Parts: sequence; C-alpha cells; structure tokens
Amino acid sequence: MLEYTGERVIPELMKPDNGLLLEHCARYYLASMYAHGRVLDIACGTGYGSKMLLDYSRNKISEVVGADIDEKTVAYASMHYLGPKMSFITADVMDNELVSKLGTFDTIVSFETIEHVRDDQFFIEQMHSLLKSNGTLILSTPFGEGRDYPSGSPFHYFQLTPEEFKGLFHHFSNVKFYFQSGVMFEPPQESRHYPLGVAIATK
Repeated sequence: MLEYTGERVIPELMKPDNGLLLEHCARYYLASMYAHGRVLDIACGTGYGSKMLLDYSRNKISEVVGADIDEKTVAYASMHYLGPKMSFITADVMDNELVSKLGTFDTIVSFETIEHVRDDQFFIEQMHSLLKSNGTLILSTPFGEGRDYPSGSPFHYFQLTPEEFKGLFHHFSNVKFYFQSGVMFEPPQESRHYPLGVAIATK
C-alpha cells in the first residue's frame, strides 16, 4: 500500500476538498483540452491523472501511456486504472534510450517533474525528442529562487524562476504560458506572484 507523503498524490487517501488534489486535477483537466493521439503522461505517479486525460478526451486519444520511475507506484496505477487504451510502465525520464524504448507521442504531459531532475535542459531535450512533429507538450513546475539555488523541498533539486521557466522552450515553434493559483489559470501578470507555471508548447 502506498503512503501519502505530501508529494505523491493518492486520491483514495485524500479528502475530496484537499487543495493539492484539486490543483493537480485542475492541471489534468487543462491538459485534457489539448491531449490527442498517442499520449505520454511522464512521471504519472499513481495514474489518476492519466485516467482523467482519457476520460475527458477519449474521442481524441488513441492511447495513453503512463510512465513513472517508481515500480511500486506503477504497480498501484496498473491495479487501479489499467484499461482499454491505457497502460503503465516503469521508465526514467532521463534515460538516454527512452525514445527508442517508448517511441514518439502526439501529446506529452509532465506535471511537477522537471524540478526533480538535476539537468532541466536535458529534460526538455528529452521531451522534444519524444514528441512527434507538431506534437504538444503540457508541462508545469513550481517557482522558486532558481536553478542555482537549493529549494526548500527535500524532493526538489531546484525551483525555477518564471524567467528561467520561460527560457526552456526555445526549441519549440509555439509556446503559451499560464500561471496557476489554486485551481485558476491565467496569463502571467507582472504585478502578481504565482506559485506555479504551466507551459503548452508545440514542436
């Protein structure tokens, strides 16, 4: 049985009005508006979000692959959410052979993942390589002091500044940025501070 740590979202162990759960579900709902074709949910965690993508965009999606580095979490996702058009695998987002192992995708969703790896530039290169031409990446991360400073979280190597976050996507043909506060998303406004950013990038 998985335990709720404050970092891993497990809906079955959380109250329906839990703020973290609502924020995560809001991001998956936003992503479902763009999800199409073959979809990869990288660092999918317990799999509830992968299932949300399929439920909300079933007519646009041919397949959802949920991938996570933790074998126990993947086993949990497979037990609770496996079904037609849905599969879960153990995979490391920083694996140099990931593209040859998984193939390419029309849509990639990656929520609160990039702050967990040492090399954010390589992470973005991986996302770009995994996308088909004209594919869509929906990525989010919490904001902080920047990649050169330790974050306050024991699970994160760093937390990017909004400017660093925006600078990651120069290989993409088109990018839209939204900042999230609670369950609400809006275009960035200089007069406001936001805890988290979302990028919707087209290859």
